[in-house]
Amino acid sequence: MTFYVIQVKSQKTGQYLEVTKKQLDESTVKILWPRRNLKIRKKGKWTTELSPIFPGYLFLETDTITPEVFDTCRRIPGFIRFLKDNRHITPLTGRDKEIVLHFLKLGEVVGSSIATFDEKQMVRIISGPLQGLEGCIVKVNRRKKRIKLKLELYENSFYIDFSFESIEKIKKE
Repeated sequence: MTFYVIQVKSQKTGQYLEVTKKQLDESTVKILWPRRNLKIRKKGKWTTELSPIFPGYLFLETDTITPEVFDTCRRIPGFIRFLKDNRHITPLTGRDKEIVLHFLKLGEVVGSSIATFDEKQMVRIISGPLQGLEGCIVKVNRRKKRIKLKLELYENSFYIDFSFESIEKIKKE
């Protein structure tokens, strides 16, 4: 299983994905767009919004990028480049591949994680998409029920918010 990354205009990702799926042979190239359900509170009401985990990036699962696949992807409006660059298209490897596979094994859309806090207010993920990524946590906002992760992709780092549900420990008396 080899993954390649396409960078596209963030606002055009959905449109780019639709057109690309129609023009590429899905038996040889599978296009993935990992997203997350993000809970947002506005004026006291909670809503759920679907947001990309890696904004502006799509993942191609294929054995190799053929000239036909390259030309098809490049000609669709919204295309920026293949990563690392168009002359040196490099598949995902190492930690980058682990992170992407971590989210994709849960499906293209991931939900909230379940977290608990100890006496020192340290977060512990019990289940969900953030389990195993505790070392990437940068900030926890308990009021908004969000955890901010620092993720890296091809040596570029960026911050992404994920929703969580909190379980309070019962204090023994």
